[in-house]
Amino acid sequence: MATINEEIQRRRTFAIISHPDAGKTTLTEKLLLFGGAIHIAGAVKSNKIKKTATSDWMEIEKQRGISVATSVMGFNYGDYKINILDTPGHQDFAEDTYRTLTAVDSVIIVVDVAKGVEQQTRKLMEVCRMRNTPVIIFVNKLDREGRDPFDILDELESELKIGVRPLSWPINIGAKFKGVYNIFEQSLDLFTPDKQKVSERVEIDDVNDPRIDQAVGEADAAKLREDLELIEGVYPEFDVDTYLQGNVAPVFFGSALNTFGVKELLDCFVKIAPSPRPVQALEHEVKPEDTGFSGFVFKIHANMDPNHRSCIAFVKVCSGKFERNAPYRNIRTNKTLKFSAPTAFMAQKKNIVDEAWPGDIVGIPDTGNFKIGDTLTDGPELHFKGLPSFSPEMFKYIENTDPMKSKQLEKGIQQLMDEGVAQLFVNQFNGRKLIGTVGQLQFEVIQYRLLHEYGAQCRWEPISLYKACWIESDDDEALAAFKRRKHQFMAVDRDGRDVFLADSNYVLQMAQSDFPKIRFHFSSEF
Repeated sequence: MATINEEIQRRRTFAIISHPDAGKTTLTEKLLLFGGAIHIAGAVKSNKIKKTATSDWMEIEKQRGISVATSVMGFNYGDYKINILDTPGHQDFAEDTYRTLTAVDSVIIVVDVAKGVEQQTRKLMEVCRMRNTPVIIFVNKLDREGRDPFDILDELESELKIGVRPLSWPINIGAKFKGVYNIFEQSLDLFTPDKQKVSERVEIDDVNDPRIDQAVGEADAAKLREDLELIEGVYPEFDVDTYLQGNVAPVFFGSALNTFGVKELLDCFVKIAPSPRPVQALEHEVKPEDTGFSGFVFKIHANMDPNHRSCIAFVKVCSGKFERNAPYRNIRTNKTLKFSAPTAFMAQKKNIVDEAWPGDIVGIPDTGNFKIGDTLTDGPELHFKGLPSFSPEMFKYIENTDPMKSKQLEKGIQQLMDEGVAQLFVNQFNGRKLIGTVGQLQFEVIQYRLLHEYGAQCRWEPISLYKACWIESDDDEALAAFKRRKHQFMAVDRDGRDVFLADSNYVLQMAQSDFPKIRFHFSSEF
């Protein structure tokens, strides 16, 4: 029997983040290939090789080629148990990604060698910095023409505001790409473009080994030695502690599509990445090795299985051991629940699990018991913090187009809002329902899913608003006066909190100066 400490030490729970099209889903799939979780890249269970990766399984994702829902995948690699959380790259789903980052211990960022750091990557890096999450960077698509590796390193440092240290180095790029020298393990990997197999590896003792010249030619070998000397001169020696503190990011180069440079990344990752870390609760810091079970819901997903109208709540295990059929208390509702069919995920395949350890993600069938941010425990009161909703920037009224289906529409909206896809407000002036999102694409996703999963049709009516912000005050009279004056612009969110709908930046600033006793919040965590 493994002890809890051994189980914690072998866990690696991380998210892969990137801008759309940088190759994140491809990288995820290649990591699964090495874990033996899938056997042919790009293959789904049927014998036809489909062009959809195992982690993108919602219909609308397949149509648009983007990851909309965060998928969870677990597999074993050597002695390690690896949990990957694949996040939506599309910026309209940033909210989902922010929440996922609260459930991981480290992050791998994928950057396209030709495009460099893009806006979405910067934003996500800010969230990692807020939490001091350690990051490793994978520079992808080296078999295509791109920028000079040294320029990329400079850009990573200035754009992501973090120190970098290359742990592998490319020999040419684009059409002349010959391979990667693995600085971390001192070996040379030669590139042969093949999506199914891994390229050959030449074991060498040091960089002056004449076999390098035979493998890549004298000119390239000389350039490699020059580059490596420059790297040693410019970048400090790699130190695992500075990486774990989130101050320096190791950088790897490769081509995920051609399964190249991915194994080097994975081998180094399992050695240096952190095992599950303590999580801050309002009461105290919860350590993974604490005896009592505790965990929190960071995501709720409706209709994992289109044949059953069910939701699944994703729970990150923070401490102790999760056991099937054991009684756990939901702190928010104070109900004690037992779970007879908790699942672990391997992309679409779900297996029922009997136990889970800190760092693992467990799926729990949900019939409306959970909200995002709920804490589950078998011990004392705990409230995990850090699952914010941000104030939305786009708003539309949602209207039912088929009066016969109003029940289905209600239920669909309810479940999709539980998932945190968007936020629902009810306008206090006219009683109409208002949906707020971070991006335009979410409206399409909501409409599509309401129709295909709930059989309900809706239409959107535009409304011009600048921002929704939560308001509160210690002075009841001031709050009442504000609500009277702004009654046309007042709404409540699903938890019954007061929300002010400002239709322009000017109106918001005037309200802030006219009502000094009111506090305006731009995230729901206050």
